[in-house]
Amino acid sequence: MTRHPFRLLTPLAGLLLLSTTAQGQDHAGHQHDHDAAQHEHEHEHEHEHEHEHEQSHSHDHDDDIYAGYFADRQIEDRSLSDWAGDWQSLYPYLQDGTLDEVLAHKAERSAEKTAEEIKQYYDRGYRTDVDRLVIDGNSVTFHENGQARSGDYVYDGYEVLTYAAGNRGVRYVFELETGGDALPRYIQFSDHAITPTDADHFHLYWGDDREALLEEVTHWPTYYPSHLDGDGIVREMLAH
Repeated sequence: MTRHPFRLLTPLAGLLLLSTTAQGQDHAGHQHDHDAAQHEHEHEHEHEHEHEHEQSHSHDHDDDIYAGYFADRQIEDRSLSDWAGDWQSLYPYLQDGTLDEVLAHKAERSAEKTAEEIKQYYDRGYRTDVDRLVIDGNSVTFHENGQARSGDYVYDGYEVLTYAAGNRGVRYVFELETGGDALPRYIQFSDHAITPTDADHFHLYWGDDREALLEEVTHWPTYYPSHLDGDGIVREMLAH
């Protein structure tokens, strides 16, 4: 399966230079400048685990991978079955105050943001009208505003993103095969794993431009299993 490394570097000017190099498939390379303020990381989880990584040498192998420290040889292809199930958006829980305890915990650990700033950060990140996703085989069903739209998606490789801080992440990409124009052409999963495993939550990016999605660093709708209630989600998030 085609694999595309994707790197973020930080020049002295404080801007981020992004470039993609295709391997084995004709994806055009490109370079883009981004405001450093825009790129705080793909999401706050990796910030926190990166900070812990620097302060402690007691991390085991899985902790290092979750924090974004791994070698290319460790990455493996994954199938859509890793994300199979019925999933709910975190955004309603952010809006109704259920996640306030989680945000307060993050604020205590942050030297840069207040609790209100953190809430605004996550409001932008989690925001979505797709409140439920159901993944069964190759079928992905988007539930949005009371409407359900389903399509079949096929694997389109993965992208390795290297962040300015030095840690990395992997996006697993799937392309729409059947389902119609109302569905996004591409969906990209990020769940901190780099080998086949059943996800316990994930961040999803979707749209019609594969390359443009790789540049998205401020909006990452996040999904947890639908069987969890608010208290269960809070416990899961605090455990991370």
